[in-house]
Amino acid sequence: MSKEADRFEGEGDKALKDVSEETTTKRTRANTPSPNRGNTASPPRFVSLEELMETAKGVTNMALAHEIMVNQDWQIKPAELPEGSLEHIVKETMHKAFWDCLETQLKEDPPSYEHAIKLLGEIKETLQSFLLLGHGRLHSRIEEVLDLPLIQQQAENGALDIGQLSQFIVEMMGSLCAPLRDQDIRKLKQITEIVPLLKAIFSVLDLMKVDMANFALNSIKPHLMQQSVEYERNKFQEFLEKQPNALDYTEKWLEETVKSLRETDGCAAASSGPPSLLPLNVHNHAYLRLLKWDHASDPFPETVLMDQVRFLEMQQEVERLVLLSSVLLIVYTTTGEAISGLPGLMETLKNTVSVIFTEMHTPSFSMQEALATIGEKLCVDLSHCLSQHGFPPFSAERKSTLKGQISAINQPDNTVHKLMDSRIQSYLLASLESNQHMTPPPLPGGLAPVSRELKELSVRFSRLVNYNKLVFSPFYQKILQNIPAPGESPSTET
Repeated sequence: MSKEADRFEGEGDKALKDVSEETTTKRTRANTPSPNRGNTASPPRFVSLEELMETAKGVTNMALAHEIMVNQDWQIKPAELPEGSLEHIVKETMHKAFWDCLETQLKEDPPSYEHAIKLLGEIKETLQSFLLLGHGRLHSRIEEVLDLPLIQQQAENGALDIGQLSQFIVEMMGSLCAPLRDQDIRKLKQITEIVPLLKAIFSVLDLMKVDMANFALNSIKPHLMQQSVEYERNKFQEFLEKQPNALDYTEKWLEETVKSLRETDGCAAASSGPPSLLPLNVHNHAYLRLLKWDHASDPFPETVLMDQVRFLEMQQEVERLVLLSSVLLIVYTTTGEAISGLPGLMETLKNTVSVIFTEMHTPSFSMQEALATIGEKLCVDLSHCLSQHGFPPFSAERKSTLKGQISAINQPDNTVHKLMDSRIQSYLLASLESNQHMTPPPLPGGLAPVSRELKELSVRFSRLVNYNKLVFSPFYQKILQNIPAPGESPSTET
């Protein structure tokens, strides 16, 4: 929207913005007792509202910088006020009043072009902001046609043709816009009334500004990595200085990882840490534990809190792939060589099972009903396929065995489920370790049918983990150094 129209809204819109900002709430965890320090937690200290707001602003900026770096699809989007909100109603009312006023001025005899010329000046400025260094000819053309002193002189002499200037503007917008705006440009060319056309031009120019901002952001994103890492680390350090207990859950997460590794290695009484307790290995196992997290009862570590939704989505994907690969392994072992050489059959069965598991994390999903349905459907598909290729029919006994094994997959002690889960976890851990050598790990047995999905997941998981390591590894290193060795008493310092 034009600056003229925005100024027309006056102080009312600014007041509404202030009210909106003040009523926005941000969840902050301040002065929370340590989950693992007992009575050694630092005593709560009072913070002023100014300190709280400053801290919230810093966390918000850090979250935005983080989102830009880790979300490959992140884009700036046009601001849209909620339909029916007070802000939306006021903005629409004031803008309508502005454009109605402009239309009245242009219908006067003689027409008044004061505001129209200001709008043309804003349009000229916006068009020039889209130009790159090699657009010298376009810059000259814009200067020539949108020559404001000349336009002012034409207006005074009654020779100004705003319609012709508007058509030039639309053509110039068409040559500068992104391909996704071509449809908007075609719509502009169909508008014949001057005021509706100018109004629509400003709407499309606003979209083009967003497109240009996203283009610039994508162009420089590869160069932002180091700056973003340092920015996030510094912002978190500032937050930590104001909230000294802001790493409590991170400490608990790393301490439990170390404890688990010590128990696995059977070295609780050892005086020196084994290779598995090297910092890099502890980090990798800690990140892997996030894919087994109980989000309903355990607070997420602070240093990965901004990515909790992403880790949850990957955790759900792991659970789906474990079930999918378990079903396909059972099918293969039950039918044996009869299906191993049939092209496309395993992919067909995989798609059948995948569709049923698509909604497995929704509240209404029943796993037992889904597994029973899968067993019935796979028996039908296998019977049809075997008979079609001249193999002996799928006997009732084998059908019963297949259905029973599939229905038992979701049992806590199911051997097949535990095996596939272990192999997928091992593959993801190997993916983190292989990043140091830039070579992908070998795929464990039984996972070939889900290899594409598993490799895509490992890439997303590794990218997120590696970025988190870059930002927070100094904090992790300090925490690990303070974890007592077996036989030592924990420090009581606060």
